[in-house]
Amino acid sequence: MRVTIADVAREAGVSKTTVSRVINLKGEVDGSTAARVREVIADLGYVPSSGAVGLARGRSRTVGLLVPSFTWPWMGEVLQGIVDTVEAADYGLLLFTCTRGAESVKRFTTQVSARAFDGLVVVEPENTLDQLTELHRSGLPIVLIDDRGHHPEFPSVVTTNHEGGASVARHLRAAGRTRPLVVTGPKHFGCVRDRLAGFRSVLPTGLVVDGDFTESRGRLVVEELLAAGTEFDSVFAHNDISAAGVLRALRAAGRRVPDDIAVVGFDDIPMAEHTEPPLTTVHQPTRQMGEAAARLLLSHLGGTAVPDGPVVLPTELVVRHSAP
Repeated sequence: MRVTIADVAREAGVSKTTVSRVINLKGEVDGSTAARVREVIADLGYVPSSGAVGLARGRSRTVGLLVPSFTWPWMGEVLQGIVDTVEAADYGLLLFTCTRGAESVKRFTTQVSARAFDGLVVVEPENTLDQLTELHRSGLPIVLIDDRGHHPEFPSVVTTNHEGGASVARHLRAAGRTRPLVVTGPKHFGCVRDRLAGFRSVLPTGLVVDGDFTESRGRLVVEELLAAGTEFDSVFAHNDISAAGVLRALRAAGRRVPDDIAVVGFDDIPMAEHTEPPLTTVHQPTRQMGEAAARLLLSHLGGTAVPDGPVVLPTELVVRHSAP
């Protein structure tokens, strides 16, 4: 059941008018009272309707941005696409991180209530989809940038992971590679399942090893398989970071890339051009994903109906020296 302003007032021991003044930053409210109201708002998970807040305060012309971490290699490109689009529309941007899981989300929910920005762009949240869905149902416009196979009830921007995996397989098959190794990402991610399914739809293989998107895991997988005498003539790593680990292990073992073993990654982060040799990889349109998500949210705020399904942007295979 949706939490109402009356619930907050009753729990805080104040009037609904006082709660409204705290939310909308209007009127004189004692500091300790305001703090108590905000604490109750956080504890109950109350989120005011963005439309109601807009009527009370006027449009803030501010967009919220919730990200899990700045350490992901392609995060900068996504953020730049969002920033360019939002600023071009004369909107401000409020940035929130989600590095502490549920604690961060609780703090963020409080800030949603207090600041009531007009809408929110979310970049691949970790274990926050339920809370975000509740915020959406409570009236907050949200757009998700997703590469992990979520299926939210609010608008999203996604990419073609299945086709990306298939394009890798077609390329390796055309080059005469018949014994591929696949080093996946975390198997609970939808993008990992899609990339593997796309690859296997073109080039079936039983040599699939679970990875975790890290350089160390990519390196360790190859070291262990080479030590065991396992034969493979190509590697499809599910991201560029793990592909870099694969390249490192092959070089240390004296295997030539691509003569002995071809290597392909996924993402096309800036590092991919500077590995040794430069990495063939699947390009994800990360900046365009950020731009598309921001445009979708701004259009929604302007009264345009959102699409029923996700906005899908295509991947593209970029051929370099590791798998010509």
